[in-house]
Amino acid sequence: MLYSDPAFTAEKLIFDETSPADLAITDEYNVVHRVWKLTDPHLINLLLTAMADKKLIIADGHHRYETSVAYAKERSAQLKLPLNQPRDEDEKLSPSHLPQPAFPEAAMMMTFVNMDSPGITILPTHRVVSGIPSFSSPDFITRASAFFDIKELPTPHISILSATKGTAFLAATGDGNYLLTPKPDVAAALKDISPRQAQLDVVQLHRIILDKLLGLDQETITRLGNVRYIREADEAVSLVASGEADIAFLIKPITLDQLRDISLSGDVMPQKSTDFYPKLLSGLAIYALD
Repeated sequence: MLYSDPAFTAEKLIFDETSPADLAITDEYNVVHRVWKLTDPHLINLLLTAMADKKLIIADGHHRYETSVAYAKERSAQLKLPLNQPRDEDEKLSPSHLPQPAFPEAAMMMTFVNMDSPGITILPTHRVVSGIPSFSSPDFITRASAFFDIKELPTPHISILSATKGTAFLAATGDGNYLLTPKPDVAAALKDISPRQAQLDVVQLHRIILDKLLGLDQETITRLGNVRYIREADEAVSLVASGEADIAFLIKPITLDQLRDISLSGDVMPQKSTDFYPKLLSGLAIYALD
């Protein structure tokens, strides 16, 4: 869960540089993960108060969230216990008393991350397409020119994309590499979605390029599995160079501002549009239901 707190209220309550972590581990990306166990009821209640008014954005795990909610409702019906009330209806928050759910499944474990923290990075997830019958890169470029300005490139280096302002894609094919930037009338092809979403690179890639130009709507992609999602740009390009894929699209990462604006307006982010780094390791904490 992402939330915004430029004052770092929770961090100031929790972290004490003089107190050693209860657990520290370094992952394969050389990121150090540290865990402190908080047991002081007074401190925990201060954290509850600090977080009570925060708007939360699901950055990762929305399927797990939906499953947890569904399971909690199922157990609520089975046990005939209220879902959104504490175990003791008369309990009040106090420095020595913490709220407890009516049954274990009524609560779920989450990680809260302050999006104002330095170091939070959103990485791009590139798209690699294969299995398109009779794919022709010259034909694709001709069709794409109706929606995008196209510049041929000697190499599909990601730095070219980073240096290009606004929405842009790099298309790597077996016949050449191209920089695609949208023409003004691209927005007209996306009238059925919100203006905020229409400005996202990943939305234009899927709705215009994959769907309209290559005939790959989301249902087809899910059914055939001919789109792979790759974090590393070099890997995406190499799959095309080796003949394993027809075309690779390198994209820019979305920004935290885009994520915040779309989510807090009540809209949802497109699939595979956010890849947060660093990630918290799974298994550092477990919520036991029994």
